Order: sequence, then C-alpha cells, then structure tokens
Amino acid sequence: MDVLTERSSRVVSFAKLHRGAARRERGEFLVEGANAVASALVTGRAQTVLVGEDSADRYADLVATAAGQGVAVLVLTARAVGKLADATTPPGVFAVCALLDVQLAEVLDAAPRLLAVAVEPREPGNLGTIIRTADAMGADAVVILGDAVDPHNGKCVRASAGSVFHLPIARERSVSAGLAALGDAGLTLLATSADGETVLTDAGRLLAGRTAWLFGNEAHGLPEAVVAVADHRVSIPIRGRAESLNLATAAAICLYESARAQV
Repeated sequence: MDVLTERSSRVVSFAKLHRGAARRERGEFLVEGANAVASALVTGRAQTVLVGEDSADRYADLVATAAGQGVAVLVLTARAVGKLADATTPPGVFAVCALLDVQLAEVLDAAPRLLAVAVEPREPGNLGTIIRTADAMGADAVVILGDAVDPHNGKCVRASAGSVFHLPIARERSVSAGLAALGDAGLTLLATSADGETVLTDAGRLLAGRTAWLFGNEAHGLPEAVVAVADHRVSIPIRGRAESLNLATAAAICLYESARAQV
C-alpha cells in the first residue's frame, strides 16, 4: 500500500478541510482520534480513513472495520499526520466524513421531547461539550441558532468525543425564526437565568413535558430578547460561594434534571 506524504495532493486537499469555507464547499469534514473515527464508522459517515504508518498496529481494529465496510484506508507518513492534525498531540488516525447538518424542520417533525438549543455559541469546546452532554442525557437533538461556531470545527468534534455522530444537529441562522419554529412545534422554551422565577430543583413537573433548553454563549449569556421569548426563566440554585457556573456545567445540570424528569 502506498504511503502518502505531506506533499501528496490528497493530503493537501484533506488539510484544507480545517477551513470552514472548504467544508461547506465540499460537503465534508475531517475528524481525528479513535473515538471520533469509530463513531463515524458505526454511523456510516466515514468516507475515507487515514492512519499514520507508525500507528497502523495501534488502530488495527479501526482499519479492519473500515475495510470491512468498503471504506478506503490511506496510510500517512509522520509528516503527513502532522499536516492533517488539529490536536496538540496528533492521535494518528483520521476520517473524512459527510457533513452532519439536518434541517430544523426535520428535527421538529420527529416530535422531540428534549432539545438542547445553543444560541450563538462561539467557543467550540463548549459547543462540543453540550453536544456530548445532550447525547449522554438522551436529548433528541441539538439545535444551533444564530451566528455560531461550526459544529464541524476540529475542537468541537473532539470535545464531543464522537457524540456529533450520535444525534441530529440542526442549524438555523435566524435566532427569531428558530425560536418561533420551536414554539410552534409545541415545545416549552426554558431559558437559564440567574434570577429566574422557576428554581430548577422545583421544576420536575415542567421538565417532564416536551422542552427545549436555551443556552447562551460563554461571554454574554442569553440575549434579553431571547429570554423574553422563553416560556420560563429557570435558575440553578448555588449552595456555595461560587458566583456563577460556566456554560457547559450549567447545560449539564439542566439536561440531567430533564433526563431524570422524563424517565
């Protein structure tokens, strides 16, 4: 089997997928690491698997799975691995996958009971963590509204630990249109708010229904206009002296309480 160098036209082409414009133009993105590649293979998203020649034995199971599915497997030199890597420590295995986006209407047509809605998230690690948490808590989908980081961003995919492949991810560029669609679908919109009139630990009956949690970005939280549209403002009780919780932690607590209420 030929080993591709960093100068190979295919490696150069795959490296361009680190840019959002190239991902959108080609309808595919690059993931790295065993978790992401395994999830891509299980869900049928992987189009090509790439493995470093020094890592082929380590990832023999992934290579065998890909070959068994008829997915092309390419071997890379160490320098080619470095060219494709986005992580600080290159894991040595990658997959080229079809983009994940679905239409919001498709998500809503399935009558979801629990959605995690990220409103204008800007930090890829936080978005990836929300996707991972939503997956773990049994949410039906993640919805991304407004001007937001691309969920196909390498850091976002790594933070999701493969969960980007496990549940639908819908993007809607218009925040107002997205919120209207969620409300029209019969979902109760819940906004996290430090001064919310509903305390999370007392909201069991509310959380048992069909709900969509609205989470703002790390720097500014939810815009006032979004909070105003929500059906309820929900506060997380803080027992200690911490002033607040970060976005990913707040999302995890809220989604966990929803998962408990919907059992």
